[in-house]
Amino acid sequence: MTQAARTNPAGRTIPDRLQSRAARALHSWETILLAVAIAVFVTNSFASPYFLNAWNLSDATFNFTEKAMIAFAMAMLIIAGEIDLSVASIIALASTAMGLAMQAGAGVPVLVGVGLATGLLCGAVNGFLVAGMGLPSIVVTIGTMSLFRGIAYIVLGDKAFTGYPAGFDFFGQGYVWWAFSFELVLFAVLALVFWVLLHRTNFGRAVYVIGNNATAAQFSGIRVARIRFILFLLTGLMSGVAAVCLTSRLGSTRPSIATGFELEVVTMVVLGGVNILGGSGTIPGVVLAALIMGMVTFGFGLLNVPGIVMSIFLGLLLIGVIAVPRMLRGK
Repeated sequence: MTQAARTNPAGRTIPDRLQSRAARALHSWETILLAVAIAVFVTNSFASPYFLNAWNLSDATFNFTEKAMIAFAMAMLIIAGEIDLSVASIIALASTAMGLAMQAGAGVPVLVGVGLATGLLCGAVNGFLVAGMGLPSIVVTIGTMSLFRGIAYIVLGDKAFTGYPAGFDFFGQGYVWWAFSFELVLFAVLALVFWVLLHRTNFGRAVYVIGNNATAAQFSGIRVARIRFILFLLTGLMSGVAAVCLTSRLGSTRPSIATGFELEVVTMVVLGGVNILGGSGTIPGVVLAALIMGMVTFGFGLLNVPGIVMSIFLGLLLIGVIAVPRMLRGK
């Protein structure tokens, strides 16, 4: 009698393929992240009596939704072997552009359009320099990081844009139903969209191929430069979306807005299981990583932990999630 028959009294054998799928799911990075998310949730519920309040949990989502929107596009970009470190500066420039449009008397639809268009334009600049001219993405986006943020500082200096029109606050402060904020609903919708795009389309499969071997992808007929350009456009667009939500939530624009977002976005992506060298990663992993980072940040806030401690934690987390898997593979 086989092992499968001994463990299955009904006499029905379990196909090897199903067993292998179950084993892969059990040992996947997403399963580990799910366990960590549950552990963080339970720990926070014991650490503070205010954590389990529905409205407090809703407020906790603001710690990660804007960054996670960018992280979805960033995940695809890193899987393709590229990176964009200018996302926080794109938010600053898009927010500044919206502030200028507001001062010119623009209404809410125009403000949103200006924010999204600015994000797309910045993404197109990065995409042209990387995909069109063949420059290294890390060098290009470090340069545009300073460029975009510098333009925001030139326009604003030490001033701020305030007085956004009524209705604009809905994107960052409004609720769709009960404790479900607009940002949380948008986060869920975008997670589904990017999951389909990466895991259920030919475009997503091409992204994986490019990340594993761009030269082979080129010879197999994949338009590598075009796909890279589109990925930078998506990252810029998601930065524009985040700019609309963040500016709406804060109710003002300053040139220092979103400072440090790029570190948190990259940490979120790498923690989600995306290989920093490209070729592998999933959207569900990024979703779980976003939830974990959001709950940890909120938990630190409830315990009155200083912000610098959170910055140290994020730095150590980024190093750890890159170094530990390599050490384990080495052994």
